[in-house]
Amino acid sequence: MTETNTTILDKATERMVRATPVPLVHRVRGLSDRAIAWLFIAPTILLLLAINIFPLIWAVRLSFTNYRANRPNAVVEGVGLTNYQRVLNDPDIWIAMQTTAHFVFWTILLQTLIGFSLAYLIDRKFKGHAFWTTVILIPMMLSPAVVGNFWRFLYQPQIGLFNYVVSYATGVPPSSFEMLGSVSLAPWSIIVVDTWMWTPYVMLICLAGLRSIPDYIYEAAEVDRASGWRQFWSITIPMALPFVMLAVLFRGIENFKMFDMVMLLTGGGPGSTTEVASITLKREAFESWRTGRASSFAIILFVAVFGLANIYVKALNRVKQR
Repeated sequence: MTETNTTILDKATERMVRATPVPLVHRVRGLSDRAIAWLFIAPTILLLLAINIFPLIWAVRLSFTNYRANRPNAVVEGVGLTNYQRVLNDPDIWIAMQTTAHFVFWTILLQTLIGFSLAYLIDRKFKGHAFWTTVILIPMMLSPAVVGNFWRFLYQPQIGLFNYVVSYATGVPPSSFEMLGSVSLAPWSIIVVDTWMWTPYVMLICLAGLRSIPDYIYEAAEVDRASGWRQFWSITIPMALPFVMLAVLFRGIENFKMFDMVMLLTGGGPGSTTEVASITLKREAFESWRTGRASSFAIILFVAVFGLANIYVKALNRVKQR
């Protein structure tokens, strides 16, 4: 009788143990490293998909309609590829694309040349290089709104410091320089500001590339009596080139969608001299309220940037494999 009671008690205890939920810690310990990694990053991936993918799909849908955001209750009709045809045949949009290409080319060229030069000098580790590195990085740490207003003040014809410096160097009165109001100077004024702000970013990436070159390669070159110029072209440039190309990729994508700096400095003016693609897109969507057409323009820009970036990444991979 006693043994029977004991058996019944053991079975009841076993059932209670099975019914008791296993603590989360114990369950996590039983998972593989890959499963735990997915458990942590899954919420972030879902959030990014909700923020990025859904608006993209919605924009694609709107691009095939005549939808206007200022008429939400109007009947929405499908127009097929009409919006895309109108965007591609609009001369104003092509002018904006040319302005964007001009802006991207010169900013990337100047930022790459100046950024790599600064990185090469700082890599020499001269006395006080840490201090000067911090000073150079200050523009990159500022908000675009602060930078835009700061340079707008510097460009003032009457009290702007920039005009006085140029006047001192050329002997022309300061009021003669209308940097933001001149058709010929306004684009270059934006290029100067963007170069001043983002050259430190390019410098950091180039500096990482220079610091990644092993010292023994230079030591071997010195043993072979290679000159400093020969070492620069045969060692420094080839081994730092992938980092330089990476900096060009990042800045090219960012400059292609530049909006805030141009709006703060010129607003796209004078006339439409500095109206880049992003400002044209904003006018289509929120001034003309042609939401469907603006969506098609946004998709065209996305495909253009994505395609160019994909081609560039393939070239970058080939350079890295050499």
